[in-house]
Amino acid sequence: MLSLKRFLAVLSARNREFLRDRMAISWNIVLPVLIVMGFAFAFTSDNSDLFKVGVEGEAKQAPAAAAFLATRHIRFIPVDDLQTAITKVERHQLDMLLALKQKRYWTNDTSANGYILERLLQSSGAGFTRQSVSGEAIRYVDWLVPGVLGMNIMFSSLFGVGYVIVRYRKNGVLKRLKATPLTPLEFLSAQVTSRLWLIVLVTSMVYAGTNLFVGFRMYGSYLTLLLVLVLGTLSMISLSLIVAARMSNEEAANGLLNLLSWPMMLLSGVWFSLEGSPAWVLQLAQTLPLTHVIDAARAVMIDGASLAGISHHLLILLGMTALFITLGARAFRWE
Repeated sequence: MLSLKRFLAVLSARNREFLRDRMAISWNIVLPVLIVMGFAFAFTSDNSDLFKVGVEGEAKQAPAAAAFLATRHIRFIPVDDLQTAITKVERHQLDMLLALKQKRYWTNDTSANGYILERLLQSSGAGFTRQSVSGEAIRYVDWLVPGVLGMNIMFSSLFGVGYVIVRYRKNGVLKRLKATPLTPLEFLSAQVTSRLWLIVLVTSMVYAGTNLFVGFRMYGSYLTLLLVLVLGTLSMISLSLIVAARMSNEEAANGLLNLLSWPMMLLSGVWFSLEGSPAWVLQLAQTLPLTHVIDAARAVMIDGASLAGISHHLLILLGMTALFITLGARAFRWE
């Protein structure tokens, strides 16, 4: 039976421990700010040396476009949802969109890349009908910020809970707590709650502070984005509980946490889009909680997705959280 008094006592102690560590607080705030601001000023150009063309349908449906589809230095990205792809053309995320069966193409009137691709398509004699759209370009920093904040959430969760519990076990803190009426459920709940509200608060402050200077694109609901933040943080903290369940060696824990965090950082689309990557890479990315956090946040911010539009990401995060907490709680040992 969970005792509220004991839970609050551990929660208060953990909060005080974190707040006294000024260096940890500083880096949780300063590091993501520096990354966002650095990329905001470093990537201000709309120029790109790689063309991106969305393609709906199969090449055999438009034999006349074969020559264009074989053009080098163009990344052809399969699309399933035509309307979503048109939105990407409006926001310069795609330079052109081809609907092979309908023999139509979309370009943005203000896109230099779209203009060049249009001339190439017309010179190939494919006979496609033009559909023009317009819209303001999504800057790289607008696309980047969910990834940077998601990465910060990941590191804060994994090392702020998993590594700390391992340190407690090595230093004998858990052994002393075992002699008290405190239960594992109360102890772990306090650790999760403490880190959850701190990460949500710090991440919200970082977002709001950098937004004052950069002015991020936001087409969706802030409440939906907050829900993504909370569920994403919970899933990351829950994952750290598995690492912290029995380990007592800080060096081994650090290595294991890095083994978990670096693949997520590389394969979850933090720095670059995975569109056009091999199928096995995309499938592997879907097994990582950070992928769903970043994809859901970008969908809300850039595409204006509703709660229903990202429900599959949220359900996956909920499922992962339940699985990780169950495994971590069952495996947990005081010593």
